[in-house]
Formats: sequence, structure tokens, C-alpha cells
Amino acid sequence: MDSDIKDKLLFPRKDASVFMGREDIKAADEYCKAYISFLNTAKTEREAVSAAVALAEKEGFIPWKKGMKIKSGDKVYFSRRGKAVVFCTIGKKSFASGLSIVASHIDSPRLDLKMQPLYEDSGMAFFDTHYYGNVKPYQWTGIPLALHGFIVREDGRELAIQIGEKPDDPRFFIADLLPHLAEEQMKKPVKDAVPAENLDVLAGLNAAPGESGTGAVKLNILRLLYEKYGITEKDLVSAELSVVPAFSASELGLDRSMVGAYGQDDKVCAYPGLTAFLSVKEPEYAACLVLADKEETGSLGISGMQSAFFPNFINELAEAAGESANAREVFSNSFCVSADVNASWYPLYKEAFDKYGDAKLNHGVILFRYWGQRGKENTNDADAQTVAALIKILDEADILWQTGEGGKVDAGSSGTLSRFFTSLDVPSIDLGVPLLSMHSPFEGAAKADIYMAHRAFTAFFKRN
Repeated sequence: MDSDIKDKLLFPRKDASVFMGREDIKAADEYCKAYISFLNTAKTEREAVSAAVALAEKEGFIPWKKGMKIKSGDKVYFSRRGKAVVFCTIGKKSFASGLSIVASHIDSPRLDLKMQPLYEDSGMAFFDTHYYGNVKPYQWTGIPLALHGFIVREDGRELAIQIGEKPDDPRFFIADLLPHLAEEQMKKPVKDAVPAENLDVLAGLNAAPGESGTGAVKLNILRLLYEKYGITEKDLVSAELSVVPAFSASELGLDRSMVGAYGQDDKVCAYPGLTAFLSVKEPEYAACLVLADKEETGSLGISGMQSAFFPNFINELAEAAGESANAREVFSNSFCVSADVNASWYPLYKEAFDKYGDAKLNHGVILFRYWGQRGKENTNDADAQTVAALIKILDEADILWQTGEGGKVDAGSSGTLSRFFTSLDVPSIDLGVPLLSMHSPFEGAAKADIYMAHRAFTAFFKRN
């Protein structure tokens, strides 16, 4: 068969090292240096919001206040209690013409401290935890951990806490059973080998000065927290304190072709979405970037996409635009890319993947219409018109892209933000970065795919 006909008929997978020229590969490498820096400063959703707002304010973005008037070129943002944020650049077209929305989540699986987390047992003080999101408990034992969080003291003062990130900081860890005594443990299914209630963090061993007996070690930990932060055990009830991996993001592989880090689900899409958004100065349609919280636990809560903070904000913008359009009309004319990760094919676990349909590292961004178990349950399943519209944008911008299934049918389940935008009547589809070791304390992504995500979201925001 004629080679031109073959090329036209087939949708071939292309490796980034072949598709991209030397200059693009160099650009991807440079781009990921800044991405690595972002990851190291944004391990929690609050930290990600702070980092994103700081970058946006340098570009002229100001906090939204109800009653403000807006016009083409205005740049505003709305932070939902510091845990989620929406940025908007008003476009050349009328607000009623709709929005170009890229939405990612900035929360990641972790271990949260319980409301009364500190206890003592056998002369050891522990922080009691409740895991957040879908984790494999055994992966969290025997690794260096840091404590990140946000506290509102009884006097109303707000404190951001980080312990375990600086070179001279103490770190924490969760001890596992030594293999010499783990014969019974190792007979258990992996999911039962480390019970969730055993994911308690060793906090210290020393008794408070002048104290002895039961409770003296716990008291000493409270003393140290009070001396440094002025907080008491009562303040811990309202505190948002999380245990996250203490190691830094880094390049991976002898060829430095990948990035390894905690929290790349979903900051590996949120950061390219942010940089793309900030790079487009005068969009045709109003450009909107959503960095949401609580996706890993169902998008519930005041900062999750099942709350009303996003539609309420857009409704206020529609009113401020001075047009007859309401939020409902704006939504129906909009287009949303839900920027989320998808599973990457890995040859050592062939039994879990769809050999012909799953995405691969270093083959570009993943376009996926659906992701869900059984009969595509709890998924968006984007319509053909929406899929075709996004493909057109990607192809015209010469973006390396592929499709993904998220594993074999009924091998597992997941979900993204796209379903929440379609509930607002916004045509939505998922586009993201393939990821290895998803939800583990250290995830891997290819630099080329990360850079292609930035380029893809840029092309989307520039749509006419």
C-alpha cells in the first residue's frame, strides 16, 4: 500500500524523542526545572494556592471583590479559603460567548492528623493519622516524612507550619515490622499487611523537663509545639495538619528524561495549566483556570467542585460584565478541559493494562473521553463533538498526543473533574499527563509529556 495512504489511515503512536526536535527537547528540560521548584514549594493544596497566586499577582492579577466592573483584558482571581482558586482573564469576545476553562485539582493523597492526634504508648509519643485519598498503606512506612499544615489559634492568629523540609529540620517516620518478625504479616494480602490504624507517626521519645511517668513524652511534644507556635492541644482540633513525604522533587533516569516527586497527581497538570494560562495575555474567549481541592475524596467540602464556589464566582463575573447573559448562558457556551493524569502503561504489570489502548510515557499528553469501572460508571464520557473540537486544537498546534483507557475494563476505577463541569452544562473532556506509580509517595512523569501539556493548554486558551 502507498505510504501516504497508510499514514492517512493509521493513528500511529509517536515517541517524543522522535517527534520533538532538539530545541523542543531542550525547552522541555528548561521548563521542568521551574516545575520541580514549584513541586518543592507546593506539597499541600494551601501551598499550591499560595504559589499560584504569587505567580499570578506578578502578572497583574488582583483579588476579585463583588461589585467590581470588568472589561476585556482584566485579570482577577478568587481564592476559596486558601484551599482552591479560580483565575480569570476577561477575553475580547463578550462574556456571554463563554469561557475557555482548564481545571485541575491540587490536593494529593497523604496522611492527615486526626482531631486529637497526639498520644503516648510505651514511652513513645505518636501522631494518630487518617489517610486522605486512595493510598497503599505499606508505601508510607520507612520513608522520611514532613509535617505541613495550617492552624488557627484560639486568639485568631493563623499559622502555616512546615517541619521536615529544611536540611536541619527534624523529620518523622512510620515504623514497619522488621522482616525477621514479619512471617505472619507477609502472609497477608498486601492491602492488609499494614493496617490503616498503624499509620501513626513517631513524634518523639523524651519526657518533658521535670516530668516522668505516663504522659510525660506527650507533654514534651506539646511543650515544643507551644514554645515554637504558641499552640495547645485544643488548637489541634481545628488544625489542618498533614504528613507528606520529606524528599524533594528531582530529575529521574540517567538521561534525566523524567521528573520524580510526591504530589504529581495532579500538579503535573495544574502547573502546566497555570503557566499556559499566564502566558496568554489577550484571549479571544475569557480564560479561566480552576485549581480545585478535595478531588481525591470526591470533590465534596467547601473547596471541592461539588460546592457552589465556582458557579457563584462566574455568576458574579457575568453580572459585572454588564451584559444580559447569566451564568447559565455563559456555561452552555463554554468549553472545559479537565486537566488530570491518567495511568501509564508499564511492562512489568501487563496484567492490569490494556496493551492496545493505554497511554505510554514519553508519547505526549493523553486525551481520554471516559474513566470508570463497570459500565463507565461515574464518568463524563465526552461527546463526539467535544472530542473532535479538542483534537482539532491539538493538531493545529502540532501537539504530541495519545489516547488512554486507565487500565483494563473493570481492572479498577477513578474519576476526574470533568463530570462536575458537565453538570453545569459545560462541554468537557479530559486531557492530561501519563503518570507512573500514581498515588504513591513518589510518582514519575516524562519531561516531554509535561512540556506538551503546557503547550496543549496554551493552544486551548488561544482558541478562536
